[in-house]
Amino acid sequence: MDEAEFDRFAEEYRALHAANIRLSGESPDFFAEYKVADVADLLARCLAADPAILDFGAGIGTSVPYFRKYFPRCRLTCLDVSHRSLEVGRSRFVDQAEFVHFGGTRVPFPDGSFDLVFFACVLHHIAHDEHSALLAEARRVLRPDGSLVVFEHNPYNPLTVHAVNTCPFDANAVLLTPASLKRSAARAGFPPGVLRYRIFFPHALRALRPLEGGLRWLPLGAQYSYHAPRG
Repeated sequence: MDEAEFDRFAEEYRALHAANIRLSGESPDFFAEYKVADVADLLARCLAADPAILDFGAGIGTSVPYFRKYFPRCRLTCLDVSHRSLEVGRSRFVDQAEFVHFGGTRVPFPDGSFDLVFFACVLHHIAHDEHSALLAEARRVLRPDGSLVVFEHNPYNPLTVHAVNTCPFDANAVLLTPASLKRSAARAGFPPGVLRYRIFFPHALRALRPLEGGLRWLPLGAQYSYHAPRG
C-alpha cells in the first residue's frame, strides 16, 4: 500500500472510477451499494442491531452512505493509508463515520473491537505476501462471534481484467484468485468461509439480475465475495 499513490488520486477518485467502469453501464455507487446490501443479507441473523464495523481501505468513504442505509445504528470506522482520502471522506460524511489513518502494519484498535471487518476491493492493491498478516490483524480486532467479509475483482472475468488494466489507480494492482484469498485467510487463522461470485449482468441486462442468486457458484461474475467467521 502506497500512501502517496492514493493521496494523488483522492480528489478525482470518483470521476476516474466512473470513467473506468462505464462499460458496465453502472456508477460507482451501484458497486458500493450492492456490496453493503450483500453484507446485510448475509449477516442479517449474525450482527447486532448496532454493530461495530471496520471498513478497511475505505478510501474517500464511498461505502459510508450504504452502511448508514443498511445498518443505521452501526458504529462505523473507516480505515485507510491515504491521509488525503480520509480528509475527503471526512468532509463528505461529517459525523457519519470515524476516519482513521492506518500505518500499514498494525490496525490501531484493541483486540475484539469490531463485529465486522469489511474489505471492498482492497487486497489487490497490497502485495500478496502481506495478505495473511493483514488478515490476521483483521481477525485480531474482531470479536469472538465477528465476521470477515472480503470483496475482490474476479481475475477470471475478462471485462474485469480489462477494467483493472486500464484504471489509473490500479496501475500497480495484482488481482488475486479466490483460492489465494482462501489460503491467506486460513493462514491468518480464519476457519473455512463461503465464496460467492457476483455481478454477472451489465446494466443493459439488469432485468436478468434476479437470476444471480442461482449463479453464485459460477466463477464468471465480475467480482466475488468471501465471508468467514472469526472462529
